Amino acid sequence: MNFKDLALNNRSYRRFDEQYEIDRATLVELIDLARFAASGRNGQPLKYFLSHEKNLNEQIFPTLAWAAYLKDWPGPEKGERPSAYIIVLLDHEIADNYFCDDGIAMQNILLGAVEKGLGGCIIQSINKNRLSAILQLPTNLGIIDVIALGKPIEMVMITEVGPDGNIRYYNDANGIHYVPKRSLDQLIVN
Repeated sequence: MNFKDLALNNRSYRRFDEQYEIDRATLVELIDLARFAASGRNGQPLKYFLSHEKNLNEQIFPTLAWAAYLKDWPGPEKGERPSAYIIVLLDHEIADNYFCDDGIAMQNILLGAVEKGLGGCIIQSINKNRLSAILQLPTNLGIIDVIALGKPIEMVMITEVGPDGNIRYYNDANGIHYVPKRSLDQLIVN
């Protein structure tokens, strides 16, 4: 798969084959990709908590909110939930600012996941206090993001933003997920 194919297939997947198992070694490989990402001041303040065990995944799931634009959808049903999670953390003993390090690292993680036939979704709507307690995180580690990972079972289609300018993603009656993207002419200003 060339880089453009990786980028096009790197969508926000929210429904997975929950029976597909992702082992810890795969998660460690993905963190190794994050490790090589650029970091502001080369501070490298990010740490990662890895979860691939069903009982822990079941505790993590209710701390997350899914797809704000899909008001009538509470999130993936049992059987469609992620097989693994990567919780992105800021180590406050290293720095109090992570700049945009999380985005760069998560893009590396997700592109690596796509290359392995997996998919994921970055989630920032998190009950951080509850999740910190579940994970028994030390006070120096603050939760920034959660990446939900698994074998996608949904189709995600990119469409052009229409004349009304609406960028809200949506599902059709067949469960196909559509994500409107602005055209190049709308992005390039000169």
